[in-house]
Amino acid sequence: MSATLPDSLDLPDIQRLAAADMQAVDTLIRARLASDVVLINQVAEHIVAAGGKRLRPMLVVLAARALGGGGTAAHTLAAIVEFIHTSTLLHDDVVDESDLRRGRRTANALWGNAPSVLVGDFLYSRSFQLMVELDSMPVMRVLADTTNAIAEGEVLQLLHVHNPDTDEAAYLRVIERKTAVLFAAATRLGAMLAGADAATAERMHAFGLQLGYAFQIADDVLDYAGDAAALGKNLGDDLAEGKATLPLIHAMAHAQPAARERLARIIENGDSAALPEVIAAIEASGGLEYSRAVAMRHADAAIAALEGLADNEWGAALRGLARYAVARVH
Repeated sequence: MSATLPDSLDLPDIQRLAAADMQAVDTLIRARLASDVVLINQVAEHIVAAGGKRLRPMLVVLAARALGGGGTAAHTLAAIVEFIHTSTLLHDDVVDESDLRRGRRTANALWGNAPSVLVGDFLYSRSFQLMVELDSMPVMRVLADTTNAIAEGEVLQLLHVHNPDTDEAAYLRVIERKTAVLFAAATRLGAMLAGADAATAERMHAFGLQLGYAFQIADDVLDYAGDAAALGKNLGDDLAEGKATLPLIHAMAHAQPAARERLARIIENGDSAALPEVIAAIEASGGLEYSRAVAMRHADAAIAALEGLADNEWGAALRGLARYAVARVH
């Protein structure tokens, strides 16, 4: 590491570094969202305008820049990744019956389930159109495999809803497909765009995969330990949806039989009114600390995957995102 280059950047510095690229990505996203079907424009604009940090498309840009690439092709790939992510949000909110995301009412709460699902399909198909325009079979193969894995993750998660027997291994299989594979695709695609060799692309994939694990586990901790206003969603949503995430899985694994039976019933019923009781059980078991430690191990593994690569400010930005993933409060 250069003596004058920081090991990692904090989020505001990362966002400033990527600002010009992300503005170009945002312009492209809005241009390619356009449809002559008014309802598509309304629903798509609602969810895109909600913002968020655009971490997944940013990863495409940062990975490409870190390895000497970038430009309009990176912006197109970043837009594809964001369209895929946005379509999964629309579908997720319908499946989960969510009414709040990023502090705003969800599309399904405003327009209903059918428009949300169909606009999600529109965004998927729009991403396919952009893939074809890039005319790269290796890129299309990565994205095709990724979208298929995400769909598998959605179904796998559904099988575990209201299932108190979900263990840590099953939980990790779900979040790998639902979250980590898209992070990994973003960083691999950035490397491919930069002309990286197979070994370097694989290491960038490993970085993204481990970052995705860290991000999702930290997100699941915040569902029990965050601030609802800062999160922009209701605390205990996972519990209400009958999802056993890592903090609760850990609590159940370390609970006495009677307490475990009580937690099992809460999961089976999606009893959100029992949230204080569940939080108490999680805290008593050290579930939050354990989950944070697991997230940190994945963040450390992500950083280790970059060792020897990208000794520049873009690489420092990638390392900074790994640290941000586990330190954030929303």
